[in-house]
Amino acid sequence: MKKVLYIPLDDRPANLDDIILQGKAAGIQVIVPPAGDIRNRLDSHMTTDETLVTGTSGPTFGEPEPIRRFIFHHASRVDGFIISLDMLVYGGLIGSRRLRATAEGTYPAYDTQTTELLDVIREVKQAYPYKPIYVLDTIMRLASTVFVDGLAMPAYTETRTLMQKPRKPETELLAILNGYDIQPDGTNFPDTVYVDKEQYYNAKRHKLTMTYYMLDQLARQGYIDFVAIGVDDAYIDGIQANEIAFVENWINEWLGGTDGQNPERAIILPDADGLGHSLLARMAKKLYCVNGKPRFAIRYFGPDGRAIVNPYEYMDVHQNLLRHIDIVGGEAVNGGESDMEIIAITAVDQAVNAVSREAENAANMQPTIVIDFTGGGAANEAVTSALLGSKYTGSLLGYSGWNTAGNKIGMALGMAQSRYACLTMETHAAVLDTAMDAHGSLLFKRFLKDYYYKVVTIAEIRTESRGRSPYTNVTADQNMRLFNSASDYELLTALLQGRMQTNTATLAQQKAFGISSAAPACAIRQIRDGRWSLAPYTRVVLKRDNPKFIWDRAFEITVEPVVSLRRMQAYC
Repeated sequence: MKKVLYIPLDDRPANLDDIILQGKAAGIQVIVPPAGDIRNRLDSHMTTDETLVTGTSGPTFGEPEPIRRFIFHHASRVDGFIISLDMLVYGGLIGSRRLRATAEGTYPAYDTQTTELLDVIREVKQAYPYKPIYVLDTIMRLASTVFVDGLAMPAYTETRTLMQKPRKPETELLAILNGYDIQPDGTNFPDTVYVDKEQYYNAKRHKLTMTYYMLDQLARQGYIDFVAIGVDDAYIDGIQANEIAFVENWINEWLGGTDGQNPERAIILPDADGLGHSLLARMAKKLYCVNGKPRFAIRYFGPDGRAIVNPYEYMDVHQNLLRHIDIVGGEAVNGGESDMEIIAITAVDQAVNAVSREAENAANMQPTIVIDFTGGGAANEAVTSALLGSKYTGSLLGYSGWNTAGNKIGMALGMAQSRYACLTMETHAAVLDTAMDAHGSLLFKRFLKDYYYKVVTIAEIRTESRGRSPYTNVTADQNMRLFNSASDYELLTALLQGRMQTNTATLAQQKAFGISSAAPACAIRQIRDGRWSLAPYTRVVLKRDNPKFIWDRAFEITVEPVVSLRRMQAYC
């Protein structure tokens, strides 16, 4: 089995569990560091004054030095590498946003501890020059993290508001770093109340300088085969504008890009949690020796993506789709034949038409991806109902309705492209069977989480958490282990587990899966000469104690349904 060493952005399911399962669905073993070395958690201690929370502290971050050693230790045993610089350098995404008293040295006399960590990439590439190394990096988001190092919601609101304001345009590194607090008219911004803005700027200075070092000393020198840079929590204007233009310029100058992008070397776009999915898809294409670029057709059901710029993003949906297609190693086609079609649902009243197209594609053996852009941070109820009412949904190669537009695109395209490489290139029956079950589990999970949890169950969890908390100045479900009693936390966990059992049973009975019914839906087991071999869904199990609040907040849960499909083509 092909093996990929993966250093995740953090240990949330979107960046860890889902990637491992996506790998299994593609016949790839994803090898990750020990759980303790990549563990990320919000503040674990608090101080109170009667009904007021007066402070929080004690977050947990990953361990960069053990991670560096892990990369060295496993380098000879894997076929390729996907490395998050946020985890390697800062111990994870939230660690990269931590306030800093200083910004360290001036480039190129930069922070030696950081450069020594980054140089593991150079050393591994020198030792194994033919093994692909893909890197994911981020442009630091606008806002601080709620309940990390004592920063609460007022700090989040204050930083996000301040960082959305335009800065004086600058193009050189030092000018950008020194101009974070300078308005277009040359004056400084007013003082902040809840965050030391200079320490926040220092965090951005360190982060952008690290990205510059990576581009200058590693990517430009050929030690990195591909870079995906996500602009986290992006905005059409504001403090990130100079940073984005700066990175785009060096992609052009050093990596042969055009308009700040090079599909063969580096892409920058709005996303963070979808980057691991996309890079694993690119890796699957590489390891399966897929010739040429898979062709993606995009069909909108609702407004064209060029007319949509989502909150938290600076690029329209269509551009974002094109750039993600670049990351996974594909190409977009406007007409003629395609290998996969993306059904982008951008209007709720077009859901029925989208499902009709899904059925038409299945009849023509056209692999299909569905992305629900209508529900904001979760799947839309009407769109989900239409999809689950179709038996052809079970044969989708990719689907997502989770979080930002960039996240949805990265997850769905990554899931589909890596699966497509396996379906068309893998020939071993045992690998195909195991991968089929994994893909069925991942597709089932997307609906279970993106709709049944994020729309149906999360509301009940939030209501219970907030109603049971004795504290009046915090939103309890943002850190339930702190702001709810131990007994109430156990009750909330039991409520979650009970509801998700019910949700699993309900989802299993929908036509999209038809588990335990006389006419189960089918998934694709293999594609040979353009024809599909199918297998019916037969069983799903969700362990009673499986769903958990992995970060002790309602926003994110870990849930791992295990789906089985029959190995023969009966009923399909």
